[in-house]
Amino acid sequence: MRLLSAVRVSSAALVLAVLSLAACDRPGEGTPMMLSPAKTVFKNTDVTGLDYAKDFALPDYTGKMRTLADFKGKAVVVFFGYTQCPDVCPTTMSEMANVMQQLGPLADKVQVLFITVDPERDTPELLAKYVPAFDPRFLGLVGDKASTEKVAKEFRVFYQKVPGKEPGSYTMDHTAGSYVFDPQGRLRLFIRHGQGPEPIVHDLKLLLS
Repeated sequence: MRLLSAVRVSSAALVLAVLSLAACDRPGEGTPMMLSPAKTVFKNTDVTGLDYAKDFALPDYTGKMRTLADFKGKAVVVFFGYTQCPDVCPTTMSEMANVMQQLGPLADKVQVLFITVDPERDTPELLAKYVPAFDPRFLGLVGDKASTEKVAKEFRVFYQKVPGKEPGSYTMDHTAGSYVFDPQGRLRLFIRHGQGPEPIVHDLKLLLS
């Protein structure tokens, strides 16, 4: 499976993000310059203020409809994958399980969500076995084809079927990173795949402090 670790963001969104970070007001003559508050330094990509990935509405594997509001007060990590993924998905989920261990008691303030991009094969029953196997606190979400497409579009997540060697078999190419929301439900970070748990632990502690 090809690794797609970059978020596919529109050029307009990138320009807005750069301007929001780089622009500053020029004070008029005789006007004292106001010092800005110290900016929080994250080890992952700070996407605070980007105008997408605002919410989702998908059932979990028990059939209960879930939105971001259900997890208010927690930092929420959202990853899009599928259970038959041979590499990126199990690696990411194992990494997040390691993160939870390193966070200690703070882990109870973190919610990891696994949203499947393969609802054709990933039944609620399968997700109920796969996702909590990494950590009992992890939760899997699965919608129908239309709702999956809608949420993936909202999150700027790419995915597509790749035909396998056997008739009817396939894998899924998909964006490999994860999104992080702060306890107030605001999009804050994009986590690149494969960097290890330490940068994630560092950033989650900052969001929870």
